[in-house]
Amino acid sequence: MTGGERRRAAGRFVWARRRVLVRLGAWSALEAGQTFLVGYALARALDDGFLAGRAGVGLLWLASAGAGVVLGAYGTGRVYGVVAALVEPVRDLLVERVVARGVREADGAALSGLTQQVEIARDTLAGLVMVSRSFVFTAAGALVGLCSLAPQLLLVVLPPLAAGVCLFAMTLRPLARRQEAFLVADEALAEELGTVCPGLRDITAAGAERLVAARTASRVDAELRAARSLAHWGVLRVTALAVGGHLPVVLLLAAAPWLLAQGVTPGALVGALAYVTQSLLPALQNLVHGLGTSGSRLTVVLHRLLPPPAAPATNPHATWASTPGTNPYSTQPSPPEPHPTRREPSVSGAPSLPAVSLAAGALALTSVTFAYGPACDPVLEHLDLGVPHGGHLAVVGPSGIGKSTLTALVAGLLEPRCGVIRVCGHPVPGVEAAARRVLIPQEAYVFTGTLAENLGYLREDPVPERELLAAADAVGLMPLLETLGGPAARVDPAALSAGERQLIALTRAYLSHAPLALLDEATCHLDPEAEARAEDAFARRPGGTLVVVAHRISSAQRADRVLLMDGRSTAYGTHDRLLRTCAPYGDLVAGWTPVPSQPPFPL
Repeated sequence: MTGGERRRAAGRFVWARRRVLVRLGAWSALEAGQTFLVGYALARALDDGFLAGRAGVGLLWLASAGAGVVLGAYGTGRVYGVVAALVEPVRDLLVERVVARGVREADGAALSGLTQQVEIARDTLAGLVMVSRSFVFTAAGALVGLCSLAPQLLLVVLPPLAAGVCLFAMTLRPLARRQEAFLVADEALAEELGTVCPGLRDITAAGAERLVAARTASRVDAELRAARSLAHWGVLRVTALAVGGHLPVVLLLAAAPWLLAQGVTPGALVGALAYVTQSLLPALQNLVHGLGTSGSRLTVVLHRLLPPPAAPATNPHATWASTPGTNPYSTQPSPPEPHPTRREPSVSGAPSLPAVSLAAGALALTSVTFAYGPACDPVLEHLDLGVPHGGHLAVVGPSGIGKSTLTALVAGLLEPRCGVIRVCGHPVPGVEAAARRVLIPQEAYVFTGTLAENLGYLREDPVPERELLAAADAVGLMPLLETLGGPAARVDPAALSAGERQLIALTRAYLSHAPLALLDEATCHLDPEAEARAEDAFARRPGGTLVVVAHRISSAQRADRVLLMDGRSTAYGTHDRLLRTCAPYGDLVAGWTPVPSQPPFPL
């Protein structure tokens, strides 16, 4: 959205809420009346009351000033509700924009926009409305009061006040730009340090200390320059406050003899000082600090929440499996692409696999591409993969690389941008394919009921007790089953550990009739021995095929074949072969540290 479009949208928004603005002005008028009475009543109390020897009259005028304060406070309280009616719709519009951008572009910053930046924008806008409204009505009440006391007082107060406000207005846009430049420089430095600090050992080993130091120093210098520029403009803001708020006090005192000679009464002079020190100066201070700091902050946040439209990004890296070779777990090459340069070769040294019919196996992916938004880099691109009936495949790779996305695509929870996925020959998504696969996620679902009801949840008919006990014994659930009191025992999910819930979910999947089991880190809360037992049970299940998203390298060691996903390319083969021929896989194995046998959550 361009600046002109934003201004037009803001104009339409304000016009649509003109009634709210009328209410805001009406309640703010009470605050202006309070400001008027502060100086006028004080002047009348002195001139017509105390200085004239009529103390009762003076007290009545002071009482009227007190009543004005009460009315002003009431009006200010009502103003908050009106400001909410003005600001909350802005928040709603920002939320709609942030959510729309997050869904459309899979923007990772959308969550921060919803939880932090939108709230910052709403609170800041509300503060700016309050501060700006207060200054306008306070200044109006004070200037009307000065004119009512003596027009000559305006000649002393109005010029420096106007000069200070104009000087401050001139600094708003430069201050906003420099505030944003400082934040950008600060974020760039933080990002640089976040990259450098974890890699100090590698930097030293590569002899790149001077290069990295120079680059980091340039970031530090950039932030220093931005901070100095911001500070220089901050000085002008302080100057504007001095000219508009403090100089009128000095001028009133210096011009007091002349004003008295012109017929201005002592009470009027004291009232003018009250207007400046008790009304105009605090209102101007709030305006300068509120609009100067919060206004710049709001500008930066709005730029983050409403960025200009960006051109769709393209991913120069294609994720695909290894080239044809000699194995029934074949991942065949994709059809020719319009831009062959976008296809990355598989990891150097990955084993060759034969060209076989992918649709004939338990799982087949043909030229599958998926991204979380039209402007996002693909998580998977032209991926071909085949797993035969009875196979055991482990999927490994760095965190966030797309392993869970792959299982969600196979399960039909996500739909690819292009390509075909088949489970036992049936297209995904589809009812037939869904009936032939079972997905066990990392967070296991257990509901309140009997243990038998939980374990037989994926079966239409009750599971015979002999079959249920055999499955529990195979997966490793028997100790928990006996502790709970047998299949008929009631289950309280909140009383179970994460590992216990996973064992129940694994046994439930084992008892299902689905031949393809997808374990998406479904054993992460089990100790290595319990994990090995559960995976072996699924691997030996009659007619079953197993795909495991592994969080321990031992899962890859047990699998028939391993699919390594590393973003730029994929590698495919047996654990031993990949360990010898694929450097990224070797690094992954070397970086894995065995954990103690004790489970992280008690079983």
